[in-house]
Amino acid sequence: MGLFERYLSLWVALAIGAGVLLGQIWPDAFAALANWQVAQINLVIAVLIWVMIFPMMVQVEFRSVRQVSRQPKGLWLTLVINWLIKPFTMAAIAWLFFRGLFADLVPAADAEQFIAGMILLGVAPCTAMVFVWSQLTRGNPAYTLVQVSVNDLIMVVAFAPIAALLLGVSEITVPWETLALSTLLYVVLPLAVGVVVRQLLLRRGKAALGRFCDRLKPASMTGLLTTVVILFGIQAPTLLASPMVIGLIAIPLLIQTYGIFAIAYGGAKLLKLPHNVAAPAAMIGTSNFFELAVAVAIALFGLHSGAALATVVGVLVEVPVMLSLVALANRTRHWFPQADEQPHTDAAPHSA
Repeated sequence: MGLFERYLSLWVALAIGAGVLLGQIWPDAFAALANWQVAQINLVIAVLIWVMIFPMMVQVEFRSVRQVSRQPKGLWLTLVINWLIKPFTMAAIAWLFFRGLFADLVPAADAEQFIAGMILLGVAPCTAMVFVWSQLTRGNPAYTLVQVSVNDLIMVVAFAPIAALLLGVSEITVPWETLALSTLLYVVLPLAVGVVVRQLLLRRGKAALGRFCDRLKPASMTGLLTTVVILFGIQAPTLLASPMVIGLIAIPLLIQTYGIFAIAYGGAKLLKLPHNVAAPAAMIGTSNFFELAVAVAIALFGLHSGAALATVVGVLVEVPVMLSLVALANRTRHWFPQADEQPHTDAAPHSA
């Protein structure tokens, strides 16, 4: 593990500080950057995420995809966490804090808005960034791809009814453009390009593929840090204007995130999943599809609503928290079976 990877949490902390500082110095520039979006997906962030996830897509070998059916427990674990546990624990924690513990700290109307935003985060499992977390934990790329793809398919039919149930509304209009565009940008396109690049490199031998993946690692980490700077730069005015509110929203989100990871990771250990399946399974269940949550919050409650603010806080909390969970997963690798790590992949494993 190189110096950069070893102190990644430090670089992220510095990127957060740089983002907030730059957002205060050049607020108009970041505001303009925030407007470069289509269907609630910021195009600059999309490019950076693409840079981050492409190294894993190059490692996907389709013979491994067929092998996933031989280890279905990891997929079932992800589905149970995402659709039968996570939305309901998020709602319960939101109600506990904003209708109970924090009831005297925020107006009741604002509290209901924050609850709504948190629920929308809980019903939207991650699509793009989970490829980054999986890569950092040396997850099985083919298995991660299948897990994300199956969750995307279920999201099409399950997101609206579960969100409507927990929000207590009669109908939710799903922003299909956001869902479709994110799947295209974060799954279909990088996978297609990754397959082509992989085949071209393999013509020159497995060593060429390994060297290429090693060269991509700095670009992937640079993309992650740049994304952090931009996200915190865009939200700097909100962060500094309402630090107490941001903190109040962040507390239950942190408890939910670490709690869900504990349930998923513990479940993976009980199921005796290999680490390269267990870690991505827990990461998928823990992280959120924030573009979808933000888009629905804005559509239902408005751009400047408390619900939209809560989803944005979810975005800001996710990166540093998920990095801490990546570090935990890597330190506890010995808890899990290591046999057949990265089966049927020809690239050299990434260090994390």
